[in-house]
Amino acid sequence: MSIAVIGAGKWGQALQFALSRNFTCKITSRQTKPLENFVSLEEALKCEYLIFALPAQVVRGWLEAHFTFSGQKILVAAKGIEQGSGAFLNEIFAKHVPEDHLSFLSGPSFASEVMQGLPTAVVINSINETLSKEFAAFFPSFIKTYTSKDVIGAEVCGAYKNVLAIASGICDGLKLGNNARASLIARGLVEMRRFGKFFGAQDETFLGLSGAGDLFLTASSTLSRNYRVGLFLAEGKKLDDILVALGEVAEGVFTSEAIFELSGKHTIYTPIAHEIALILKGKEPRMSVKDLLAD
Repeated sequence: MSIAVIGAGKWGQALQFALSRNFTCKITSRQTKPLENFVSLEEALKCEYLIFALPAQVVRGWLEAHFTFSGQKILVAAKGIEQGSGAFLNEIFAKHVPEDHLSFLSGPSFASEVMQGLPTAVVINSINETLSKEFAAFFPSFIKTYTSKDVIGAEVCGAYKNVLAIASGICDGLKLGNNARASLIARGLVEMRRFGKFFGAQDETFLGLSGAGDLFLTASSTLSRNYRVGLFLAEGKKLDDILVALGEVAEGVFTSEAIFELSGKHTIYTPIAHEIALILKGKEPRMSVKDLLAD
């Protein structure tokens, strides 16, 4: 048995840290880093189990450039919807990997807290229950694992919560109060469910770790880069400057545009995500608050 993490950003390193508690877990990235068990991409791709911790927006290009399926079992740890195409990650991976070799990680899991060994719970989602259980067995005791077959539900939750985290950051940055933030998150959960149901997601997914759990976490803490994007937008900072200062990928920025396009195409009512997309294009946040209250 051999395991490798593809992508050595904070999340990739956190996953390697967690899986290395009980197993030897390799890690690779495009840049050489002084990490334990860091290997070349060629060596990593020879592993039986691969965990993809790449930013969602680079997945398609990376797979086309570097990946040839040779029986590997894959856990996708990225969260997002591809900007431009509106493709979900399972659709992108399906062009390169058989569906029964794919699984998707979801649930509340800040990288910094995983690196401290603090307890949390996650879900491994796959149509192949045996595969889900195999990956679940790799996680250490401080991470409780559940399994689910609702891949699209997990994908929608993981992507949509980042957009709602931007909204929550804006709400707090504008000092609108606890009532406003609670209302925003609650209605955001309803909106996320409405969007997901259109694509075939299951109701229970939105009330569990993948949905409410990850949303509550990401929309209420400065450890969330998407939440911080919202705080900075509320201060009147330009998006380009925010992303440079952040120094990390904020998936919600790209996913908001994808949801905006998909919602328009399929006539799905997504008012919060709609306003976030407009704010990222330059709309004044307080005008969006006014419009949401009037809608």
